[in-house]
Amino acid sequence: MSEKKHVAILGSTGSIGTQTLDVIQAHLDKFVVEVLTAQNNADLLIAQAKQFLPNAVVIVNESLYSQVKAALDPLDIKVYAGEKALAQVVEMESIDIVLTALVGYSGLLPTINAIHAGKHIALANKETLVVAGELITELAKSKGVNIYPVDSEHSAIFQCLVGEFHNPIEKLILTASGGPFRGKNREFLANVTKEQALKHPNWDMGAKITIDSASLMNKGLEVIEAKWLFGVRKDQIDVIVHPQSIVHSLVQFEDGSIKAQLGLPDMRIPIQFALSYPDRFQSDFPRFDFMNYPNLTFEQPDIKTFRNLQLAYDALEKGGNTACILNAANEIVVAAFLQDKVGFLEMSDIIEETLVKMNYIQQPSLEDYVETDKLSRLMATELITRNI
Repeated sequence: MSEKKHVAILGSTGSIGTQTLDVIQAHLDKFVVEVLTAQNNADLLIAQAKQFLPNAVVIVNESLYSQVKAALDPLDIKVYAGEKALAQVVEMESIDIVLTALVGYSGLLPTINAIHAGKHIALANKETLVVAGELITELAKSKGVNIYPVDSEHSAIFQCLVGEFHNPIEKLILTASGGPFRGKNREFLANVTKEQALKHPNWDMGAKITIDSASLMNKGLEVIEAKWLFGVRKDQIDVIVHPQSIVHSLVQFEDGSIKAQLGLPDMRIPIQFALSYPDRFQSDFPRFDFMNYPNLTFEQPDIKTFRNLQLAYDALEKGGNTACILNAANEIVVAAFLQDKVGFLEMSDIIEETLVKMNYIQQPSLEDYVETDKLSRLMATELITRNI
């Protein structure tokens, strides 16, 4: 790869965004930061912009615009504010690849705009494919846009498939750490706190995804994402719990052979591969040593206790706008759990009731997805209020 890739990072102040900048800092001969965006963290966005000197930044919270503008004006960096600016900035002609590290549904419209503009996508926002997988994948195909997965599990599958794209997949096996509550029963979970749920044993992630990991919703969303990324059926996607988080996922082929991708839990590796593909760049990331992990163990997920995984499988099977409802309700209940408004187990109950009450649309348009998301959030919020 001779020319530098110009990268837009949506959500540059979050966990994935900051690690992406670590990767770019190590390879300034390969990458240029073209755009940085943040929701509320103006101070960090300003610091990042001063270091990497992007063409433009977006602060979504419009009340922070003047602060960011004043700080970056002397550097001749364009400053924009608001959700519309976030969705539009990805269309800049100078951008080669857009890394979407936004949290939840907020990543959908910017990703769609980026694909329309012919930009390749490094996807760290799984909710985009959960909400509108069929629409996104068909649009990307029509525009000749590649979607490179950044989630460690989907990156692992992608890496296992390199050189195998002509060989049919028999089964995908997604690994899950099990989160902080692996092996716990419903009696225990009925009284857990957000502080307990936020203590992930292996990964350092943002609050929303950490709670999703604790409830196994994160793995459910990944199952749906895998269906759209790799064009497989629901019955071709398995989940196994692997507490050490060394085997990141596996692919089984028609001859029975299984490929796995292994490594220490470090998101910089899948981030770098998504940006550098088809090349692999040298890194100084810590190396895995088998002698430090003499035992790698695997077990079945407990879907009766952690019901979110089954709800996600059910949503995938039903199709239409069902996964959009699931995702919207989940975002609402996770926020409520973090505010101590609902219990850990109640999150699944409210998601399930929202799925039952919302109207099903078999072949939704983009407008249907937008409306479904809005109404599902209102429904879940109403159910939470009723239960308080």
